[in-house]
Parts: sequence; structure tokens; C-alpha cells
Amino acid sequence: MPKGEAQVVSTDVADVSAGLPRVVLFDFDGVLIHGDAFYLFIRERYRGSWWRPLLALLSAPLLLLQLPFSRRLPARVLVRIALFGLGEQRYQATANGFAASLARRSRQFCRDGLQALRRHQAQGDRVIVVTGCEHALVSGILQQLGLTDLEILASQLRPGWLGMRPLRHNVGRRKVQTLAQHGVTAWQVAYGDSMHDVAMLKPASEAVLVNGTPALCKKVEKALGRAITRVEWF
Repeated sequence: MPKGEAQVVSTDVADVSAGLPRVVLFDFDGVLIHGDAFYLFIRERYRGSWWRPLLALLSAPLLLLQLPFSRRLPARVLVRIALFGLGEQRYQATANGFAASLARRSRQFCRDGLQALRRHQAQGDRVIVVTGCEHALVSGILQQLGLTDLEILASQLRPGWLGMRPLRHNVGRRKVQTLAQHGVTAWQVAYGDSMHDVAMLKPASEAVLVNGTPALCKKVEKALGRAITRVEWF
């Protein structure tokens, strides 16, 4: 495939004959946006406060003790500090404000990926964004980009005594579980960018790896047991 071309894969014959729209899955981070949107949001929370970095620094000994056992635990603590004091409504407003700000950074987004998504929509495909990014944040970003009529399956937060806290991280095999809970058990095309997306890519008739290195491509193909489509998007 030519470099940078946002090509849409061929139509699934069985679905066309049955009169059903193709189901097309898109990851978000690394596919539609360069980088990790929730990380950018959390980083902004720390930058906008003097006491959050101080509290994180004071928590460093605990984080270092947790690190050998799990990277998730220190990450969750840092997220809790970033979201400290934010109730559900205030979090929603804060996430929407950041989404509006981020959407103005045109270079932050993958132009070819957005074009591919819009092309799938124009062809009548059922497009679902399946992401580890938090739901309110990714929904706000996509709305700011003018992308509507999308189904979004994302990570979830829940209210707590001290602010919003992680509830469900929609990554890896959980993406497939979330799809099943959403009533989707088969899909024709899936776009991902890492080994974390293998579970989502494997059932697809056409698995597409976005901006993957040759080494990553080989690892993904080995995990899937078949060839994949590799695209370079900018």
C-alpha cells in the first residue's frame, strides 16, 4: 500500500449479500490520534496545579515500592491524584474543555486515519471506536472533530469520595468482552497499532496494523497466525 494512503479494505462479500453493513473497528490512541489522549489530559491536570506534582512527589516512595509488582498500581495512584476533587459533572466539563482545546491541535491527529474512518462511514459501514481512552474524553474529542454517528466503547471512570476513579480499563481482551456485551460478536475490519490490539484484530476478516515497525508487524502476524495489512498513516 502506498505510504500515507488512507485506503479502505475490500468489501466483505457475505455481508453485502446479506444486506448487512460491515462492522469496522478503530482503536483511538495511535490510530486516530498521535499519542495517548488520556495521558495528555492527565499531564495537563498536573501542569495546571502546584500541589498535584507535590503530592505525587510525596507519594514517590509508595510508587517505587509498587513498581516491581505492577506498573498499573503506580499509574492508578497518579491518575487518582490528577482527578482528586473532581465529581462526575465537573469531570465531564473538564474533559469537554480539554477535548475542545486538543481538537484545535491539528497536528496531534492522524489525518489519514480520520479520512479512512469517514470513508467507511460514507460507504455505510457500522463504525465502532474501541479504545482504552476514557469514554467522556474520547467522545468529546470525536465530537469536536465533527465525527458523529459513531459507537464508542471505551474505558470507564466512577465517582468516589475523593473524586473520579478508574472503573474499567478497556484494553487487550477486554475490548473483545466489551464488544460482546455490546452485542457485537463478529466484525470484518479492525484497525490497531500495537500488540494490545491482537485480541481485537484476530477475529477480523481484515486486520490492519497502523504505523507498525517491521518487528512489530512480524510479532502481530505471529500472534494472529496470518498476514495482516500494514499502513503508514500521518
